[in-house]
Amino acid sequence: MSGPAVARRRLTGAATDAPPADKGAVPSALTLPADIAAAVADWDRWLVAERRAAANTIDAYHRDLKGFLAFIQDWSGGLDNLPALAAIEISGFRAWMASRRSAGLKPASTARALAVVRGFYRRIDRVHGLPAPGLAGIGSPKHARPAPRPMTPDEAGRVTTLAAEMAAEGGPAWIAAREGALFALLWGAGLRIGEALGLDGRDWPGLRDRQPALTVRGKGGKQRRVPLIAAVTDAVEAYRAICPHPQTPDRPIFTGLRGGRLDRAVAERHMAAARRALGLDDSATPHALRHSFATHLLDGGADLRVIQDLLGHESLATTQRYTAVATERMIAAYTAAHPRARHRGEDTDPPPDGVPVTGAGR
Repeated sequence: MSGPAVARRRLTGAATDAPPADKGAVPSALTLPADIAAAVADWDRWLVAERRAAANTIDAYHRDLKGFLAFIQDWSGGLDNLPALAAIEISGFRAWMASRRSAGLKPASTARALAVVRGFYRRIDRVHGLPAPGLAGIGSPKHARPAPRPMTPDEAGRVTTLAAEMAAEGGPAWIAAREGALFALLWGAGLRIGEALGLDGRDWPGLRDRQPALTVRGKGGKQRRVPLIAAVTDAVEAYRAICPHPQTPDRPIFTGLRGGRLDRAVAERHMAAARRALGLDDSATPHALRHSFATHLLDGGADLRVIQDLLGHESLATTQRYTAVATERMIAAYTAAHPRARHRGEDTDPPPDGVPVTGAGR
C-alpha cells in the first residue's frame, strides 16, 4: 500500500487502525475535508521519501496528528478547508495541550505530539504558503528527560549469560548461542536492538579484515560504521556456525525457530526472566546494554565525540546525557571513599590538638 493510501487509511479511522498509544479520547473515525486530507497525504509522502522515517515512527506520528485533528475539529465546530486549519488561533492549540494534560498524558508525550504538529504545519506553509500564526506563540511543555540507566559491567555480564542459558532451556542449543551473540552485539557495539535484528548476512564484515567493522542502518535510514571487538565477532560467528537456518547474504542473521527474522519481544522476554532471577531492576533491558556500552566507554576515557559517532546520535547533546551518569558514579565513589566526605556524625576520629571543631571542618 502506498504512503498516501496509508495516510488516508490511518486518518479516516479504518477498522484496521491500531489503537492510539496515548490514552485520551480520540474518535475511531475522522473525516477530513478533501484539501486537508490531501495535505496529510503529501506530508506522508514527505516523511517516507525525504525524511526516510521508519514505519514505527510514521505510525506514532499519525497517531499524534490524528488526535490533534480530531480535537481541533471538535473544538472549532468543524474545519471547512486547509486555510481554516492554518488559521486556528493560539487558544485552540492551548486547549488541545490542556486536554492532553487533563487526560493524564505526560509532558514528554505532549512535547513529542507538538513537534509532530509543528512539522505538519511547516509542510503546509512550505507547500501551500499558509503560515500558522497561532502555533508560533506555543512553547513546548517543560519536561526532564530521564537519564540513561546503564548496568555495571558485572551486572551486564551476569544478565546476558543467564538470559542465554535460560533461553535454551527445553529448546535447541543454538538458541543459547543466538541470544549470547545478540546481547554481545548490543553491549559490545552499542547497537539498538532493532538495528541488530535488522542485520542481514550481507551486513556482516569479512573477518579477515584488519579491523572488522559493521555497517549499521540506524534511525531515518542513516548509516554508521561500528568497529567490532573480538568478543563480539567470536560470539556471532559461533552462533552462525551452528544456526540451522541459512546464513546467506539476503537472510537475517538473527532468526527465530522457523527461520524468520527474530522478534524483539523474544529477546526482551529472555532478558526479563534473567533479570528477575538475578534480582535486578526492571531497567535491565536489552536497550540498557546500549546505555552500558556508552557509559563504560566514557568511564574508560573515550572521547564524547567518538561515542556520539558510535551510537549514531545526531546531536552531541543526546550523548552528553551519559556524562551525568558518569558524574553521579564518580561522586558516589568519592563520597564512599574519602574520609572527609562522610556525613556529619559519621567521623569518629577526634580532631588534632588545637584545631576547633566546626561544621565546615568536619
